[in-house]
Amino acid sequence: MTEHAVVIAGGGPTGLMLAGELALAKVDVAIVERRASQDLDGSRAGGLHSRTIELLDQRGIADRFLSEGQVAQVGGFSWIRLDISDFPTRHNYGLGLWQSHIERILAGWIGELGVPIYRGQEVTGFAQDDTGVDVEVSGGQSLRAEYLVGCDGGRSLIRKAAAIEFAGSDPSTSSLMAEVAVGEEPEWGLRRDDKGIRALSRFEGRERVRVMVSEQYVGQTGEPTLGDLGQALIAVYGTDYKIHSPTWISRFTDMTRQAASYRNGRVLLAGDAAHVHYPVGGQGLNIGVQDAVNLGWKLAQVVNGTSPESLLDTYHSERHPVGARVLQNTMAQTALLRFDERIEALRETMSELLSMDEPRRRVAGMMSGLDVHYDLGEGHPLLGRRMPDLDLVTADGPLRIFTLLHDARPVFLNFGEPGAFDITPWMARVQMIDAKYVGPWEVPVLGPVTPPTAALIRPDGYVGWVGDATQVGLADALTTWFGLPTAT
Repeated sequence: MTEHAVVIAGGGPTGLMLAGELALAKVDVAIVERRASQDLDGSRAGGLHSRTIELLDQRGIADRFLSEGQVAQVGGFSWIRLDISDFPTRHNYGLGLWQSHIERILAGWIGELGVPIYRGQEVTGFAQDDTGVDVEVSGGQSLRAEYLVGCDGGRSLIRKAAAIEFAGSDPSTSSLMAEVAVGEEPEWGLRRDDKGIRALSRFEGRERVRVMVSEQYVGQTGEPTLGDLGQALIAVYGTDYKIHSPTWISRFTDMTRQAASYRNGRVLLAGDAAHVHYPVGGQGLNIGVQDAVNLGWKLAQVVNGTSPESLLDTYHSERHPVGARVLQNTMAQTALLRFDERIEALRETMSELLSMDEPRRRVAGMMSGLDVHYDLGEGHPLLGRRMPDLDLVTADGPLRIFTLLHDARPVFLNFGEPGAFDITPWMARVQMIDAKYVGPWEVPVLGPVTPPTAALIRPDGYVGWVGDATQVGLADALTTWFGLPTAT
């Protein structure tokens, strides 16, 4: 039996990001992935939102994605455009980049970090006990891990085997998406009418055509076929455009479900295994990656003995509300995509509202992930929110805050008098930086905030404590997030 500290089921974007986070903390992590290679048939999902790009920037790998994608204002609420170019972030845009490329880049990163991947295999079952999890893998191999994380998609075997409830709403609409060749010139473009939603677009420099079309009936099971796609096209266009040679065909619905708990003992869930929803707004891949960054440092500290197992409870308490809000906004967007005179009137009203600055900022902040606020109690507006990537002045010269997070280590920033704070019992775990910053402090959606005297930044870039030289609550915050003090 092969042993690892953590086994991740699923090597999509969420699983890859989580593996990278754990590897940065020197945790022995391995991925079990059913695909024989990282290659993904076709392009699949595409696009990174602003907060996800920030997280990649925090790890020093954002440029790998930016160099291959298309920077643009891609945000929208039910196809109503949302411009974030005035948001206070270095990445006040989205990135058009297909999932196949996102996965390839992430796989390259974790390869550099030495993460092993069991390819062409999948988890078939597991049994957990007080000290770990026995993981059964197809082909008869067995793995032993301290923790198992299910990043294995909406049909997650891990979630089902852990008996975690997946409550929500059944589908009311169904669509097919595919990459195919065509024998006739299609009716290009995006359409929305009483026949549903449909789109035909050509990939630049390629002969393949990307198709999205609503199905006439909901509830079909099994893998979709070229025949299913042809019938759907005929129903709305009157022709199937002589489609042939599909690269891939997939079916998606507006089924909306969320795991009742993101954790059962030593088994955890992230990404689509924890939440599924209609893909409008492109949030699914992004919140999966953000799940991984929230979970990674916490799981690493538990595995490394820095923090008690109870730290893992904060993963559910912080990320479950974020997932629930995404489910809510995608259900609202799905309703707006339907077509009749009343919905059209509502869309016109929403479009007018979202053209105003305050509603636009609120909704765009939600869609981009920039407004995430973990409930860490009362205090400064920064508490529980992302730390802005400020240009600091330090004794060692100018420094960006995000560069301090490249190794996923926490940072204590002192903007007051040097030496005013004493975190000696945590110095082996927390970077202490005396810094100055001259400029406005601004948070997306909230706007300007009072400059703090000091801030404790977690490895995921969120602020875990804000205070002054009285240090009220600082020792408690350090212990909560980074374990008991060491003897000095």
